[in-house]
Amino acid sequence: MGFIARIVVGAIAGFLASQLVRAREGLLMMVLLGIVGALVGGFVATSVLKIGSVNGINIESIVIATLGAIAVVFVVHLATGSRGFLPRR
Repeated sequence: MGFIARIVVGAIAGFLASQLVRAREGLLMMVLLGIVGALVGGFVATSVLKIGSVNGINIESIVIATLGAIAVVFVVHLATGSRGFLPRR
């Protein structure tokens, strides 16, 4: 997958992850976490689970990258001790 496609999928994944977990991160940080999440999600999906891959701008790639971004956001918040999540109502 090309560099620009990874940025686009990472940006979409970061935005979706921030909406799903209601994280209070800045836009740039969520895009960066989304890109890292796309890499993590793609690695886990292809190497560990043997199901899909992040190989372009499509629904499967966005879902895998979003799940990876959610995992990365949780790990970052656990590592930093941040309580940057909004409470659910």
